[in-house]
Amino acid sequence: MTLEISVPRGKSIDIEALIRERLSWIDREYSRSVNTKRILGPDRVMFGGQYLQMVYIEDLKEELAPNLSRGEVVIRTGERRRVRELVRRWFLKETSAYVVRKVREFSPLLGVRPGRVDVREISKWGYCTRSGRLSFNWQLIALPERLREYVVFHELTHLFEFNHSAAFKRKLASICPEFRNRERELNQIAPYDRMVLE
Repeated sequence: MTLEISVPRGKSIDIEALIRERLSWIDREYSRSVNTKRILGPDRVMFGGQYLQMVYIEDLKEELAPNLSRGEVVIRTGERRRVRELVRRWFLKETSAYVVRKVREFSPLLGVRPGRVDVREISKWGYCTRSGRLSFNWQLIALPERLREYVVFHELTHLFEFNHSAAFKRKLASICPEFRNRERELNQIAPYDRMVLE
């Protein structure tokens, strides 16, 4: 891992003093980064909370075939750089089906009805707009079931209370009593926003 420090042009800054001043923050961020689970690596991908070994086969035919019982996903493509796109398509399909099913199942528990539900390429796990639109990260399917459910519960709760107030937390706790534990677990997994294979 590399620490990069950018200094504005024309500014004279004591870099060593700056590092000493920010050392506890640097250590904390380094530790968080090292301990964060990544969804996609060069040779594996998380799906349902489990890592699957990616087996890359160079082939003119493009195909992605998960085999959960063997703990692998076979990816056939003519170019290795296409792996990201094939994983993205797979995740989009799986996440969309999951979100539609769970929103339909959980909405009555809160007595809410979303205006629209979609799956998109976003940096957060999910968000809710004032108009009632729920958007979910296309990588949601990578998470373990309990964390996926938490994200859906969280966003649906925003339709009831559009903030993170005490009232929001009480409502969320009424359907997901251990939401704080799930939130902590979720913070240990990073959505892969720059899925580049080396």
